Amino acid sequence: MFKVSCIQMCSGKNSLQNLKISKFLILKAIKQNSDLIITPETSSLFGLNKKELMATATSMERDFYLTEMRNVAKLYRKWLLIGSVIVKEENKIKNRSVLINPKGGIQIYYDKIHMYDAVLSKKEKYFESMTFSKGKLIKSVNLPWGKLGLSICYDVRFSNMFRKLAKKGSLFISVPSAFTETTGKKHWHSLLRARAIENFCYIFAPAQSGTHWNKRKTFGHSLIISPDGKILKELKKGNGVITANIDPDLSKILRKRIPSLNKN
Repeated sequence: MFKVSCIQMCSGKNSLQNLKISKFLILKAIKQNSDLIITPETSSLFGLNKKELMATATSMERDFYLTEMRNVAKLYRKWLLIGSVIVKEENKIKNRSVLINPKGGIQIYYDKIHMYDAVLSKKEKYFESMTFSKGKLIKSVNLPWGKLGLSICYDVRFSNMFRKLAKKGSLFISVPSAFTETTGKKHWHSLLRARAIENFCYIFAPAQSGTHWNKRKTFGHSLIISPDGKILKELKKGNGVITANIDPDLSKILRKRIPSLNKN
């Protein structure tokens, strides 16, 4: 058994302010004796265009938000998954999920594969591929309690990716997100519960929530979901933390009862 916490916040374009809020909420999770703490997508910077990001973003090693998160993980000896930071590598901008171990080292990172290019209405359009360079590798990592699969937000719509993570042994999958309010109302709960049920894995989905500086609205409703699709914890709106006890054996038991992962 272990405890996982999902952070919910409303990030802006000021990295220092985002860091302050992140640390405050992470410390709340630490007081709840959480072993693994996960922040939402774009925790460090939210909503800047490519030109602004090229001027603002830096390498993973030099990013001050990430450096401070590494210090926090080391000081409190916690596993800390930064849902995503925006980094610049070889003149390319990447949306990167970073797992920090209790010694403050970077255990693994994952670059978002699926870019959110969608036209929801005449007024609401998103073209992530115009800003970010997409990742190429599906990634998972061994934790003390079992294997964690990594994803970011829009990835949740690609069930084959989650299937691959489950077949590689992931008992838990993280889905840090900045889901739009428009699509969140219709699809958020259904997509996440489906990914949990069809793969018999826990889903950890911390989310951005609220109206951001650029008027974009994110849905919130951070979720921790069991392998049988039960919502263990949910935070609907606002900044905060949800924490739940996780039993890794439950995934294994359900996969033995219904061995669907062996079929395709």
